[in-house]
Amino acid sequence: MLIGGGVVAALLIGACGSRGGSATGTISAPSMTAPSTTAPSTTESPAPSQSAPSETGGRVDLAAPSFSDPTNITNPLFPITEVAQGIQLGTEAGDQLRHEITLLPETKTIEWNGQQVETVVSQFAAYKNGRILEVATDYFAQADDGAVWYFGEDVANYENGVIANHDGTWLAGKDGPPGMIMPADPQVGDVYRPENIPGVVFEEVTVQSIGETVDGPRGPVGGAVLVLERLMDGTQEDKIFAPGYGEFLARVTSADELVTVALGVPIDSVAGGVPSELGALSTGAADMIEWPPSTAWEGMASTLQTMAASWDTYRAGAAPVLLEAQMTEALDVLTRAVEAQDVPGTHQAAIAVARATFDLQMLHRPAAEVDMDRLDLGARQLLVDAAAGKPEAIAGDVATLETIWARSRHTVDASGAAGIDARLGALRAAAERDDASAAARAVPAFMEAIAHVQPA
Repeated sequence: MLIGGGVVAALLIGACGSRGGSATGTISAPSMTAPSTTAPSTTESPAPSQSAPSETGGRVDLAAPSFSDPTNITNPLFPITEVAQGIQLGTEAGDQLRHEITLLPETKTIEWNGQQVETVVSQFAAYKNGRILEVATDYFAQADDGAVWYFGEDVANYENGVIANHDGTWLAGKDGPPGMIMPADPQVGDVYRPENIPGVVFEEVTVQSIGETVDGPRGPVGGAVLVLERLMDGTQEDKIFAPGYGEFLARVTSADELVTVALGVPIDSVAGGVPSELGALSTGAADMIEWPPSTAWEGMASTLQTMAASWDTYRAGAAPVLLEAQMTEALDVLTRAVEAQDVPGTHQAAIAVARATFDLQMLHRPAAEVDMDRLDLGARQLLVDAAAGKPEAIAGDVATLETIWARSRHTVDASGAAGIDARLGALRAAAERDDASAAARAVPAFMEAIAHVQPA
């Protein structure tokens, strides 16, 4: 690991975040293992007052911004309109974290300070160990000076597949001011507040270093910025923003948590169609998800060998490091399940392999197309959970389907969208009744509707 400053070293030695004097150097991508609990870290301290100026000075967000072309976001460190979808992977105290950030097709006009500001809309979806954790709809706008401002978020926090609360929800104008999320030209010592709604949300950011180079999914990315973020409860979070990606890495040492970019499209897209090796992985995983318990395990082992050979061939072409680690781990788990002749374990591990395959396919296919396949996979997950008699898991499965569909619906023709709406409604009704059998019976019609939709 090559590093260019003590702050960067403290952030990344021993690592692997969470939402929400200049030095230069190279920051290596973290591994898919949990961060070391003995890694050097900054000292936790209380958050600054929500009304008093920062003790460090350097506030760059105090002048009221103007917005004449707010949805034309050109800031390279927060290119929200340039990333169709991003995948972030990481860990929290040994649990696997996954974030999906997707640009939505609509805009939202928000009234603030006498202005009608049209904002860009993005969906953030978070999963822990494959289960839905949070879904937020975020609103951003670029000011005339090139700074990007955060105008609020609608948040749904899930517990056992059900919305537990909407903590963290706020809207500029209604609840308070918007917050600067990225200056036009960040410099060391700059201080700004992406969220500043007293009693609801608060974040204050201090720029620690600029001109860093990070190991991106497909090679080095220069011009990255390292910041320290202090939250309302006193938690400190280290973040890196990189050109072309936006938030690239986030680490909360006190929570043993780190998440970093695994893939962004179209920036990481590869020309050409889906390689045959990924097709073989997808087909094999689908077969193993549906494999009945009465089938000879020798057949499963043969399919697994074909999948492993396909993966060895594909990975020789230098797959993005975190996606490579994800697939390798998923195949290892599947191998152990097949060797143990564990039917439920095999089905669940095959779903993980399919999910990892779809992430890799995003390199070669539009994200919207991949999301339609993720809908089909989510339905298969529901069948697995129904067979295991897990009503709370079924509720989460339906919530996951609704989340993916919310960002995909605009890509489907009106007739097909109406059909999926109706069948998804049947799944939701069954989940709310905790009726696993009814949910399972509704799945084939949902999958049939997905299979026959036409593009909008």
